[in-house]
Amino acid sequence: MSLDHHTPRRRRPMKGLFGRLLGRRDGATSIELALLSLPFFAIVFASLETFVAFTGEQLLANATEAMGRKIRTGEIRLSMTEADFRKQFCAEIAILMPCSAQEITTPNKLFLDVQSYAKFSDIPKAIPLNGKDLNTASFKFAPGGKRSINIIRAYYRWDVVTDLVRPYVSNIRSADGSRQNYLMVATTVVQNEDF
Repeated sequence: MSLDHHTPRRRRPMKGLFGRLLGRRDGATSIELALLSLPFFAIVFASLETFVAFTGEQLLANATEAMGRKIRTGEIRLSMTEADFRKQFCAEIAILMPCSAQEITTPNKLFLDVQSYAKFSDIPKAIPLNGKDLNTASFKFAPGGKRSINIIRAYYRWDVVTDLVRPYVSNIRSADGSRQNYLMVATTVVQNEDF
């Protein structure tokens, strides 16, 4: 008995979830998958963005502490220029928040304030806001000399990528409302050694 090559073969049923998905022809599974995938991926992207932002905030805090140690020990003095200080700070955060050459000369995202005070009680405690935006008018680079009290404040405007979480995560906005960002803040206070 010869087998005719034109006789239809019976398909073996596929097993498992993927096989059932491909085996169904009515489309209900595909519609359910499409409806459920949107909120699922929104939650996944929001979670990932929150994780990356938290990591960036820790990186900013670590850089602020490292630069504070350099000021305290006299490695960074008033003779250093603000641009050189910004370059060193940018090198500390470059793994996640790289600074362009323009960012070093004209701050757009990273704002640094280094000042010295006579007493600890003179140190400002509030974030300088002008309405809902960061007020950088009083920012300067003026570390003190021996035994002076210094505050190092770093602010970073983090761009929120996921549109669904932007209104809930953003805590500052530009005066014209065009920019909504999450403002990262890191502060350290040091008293310089007798170098």
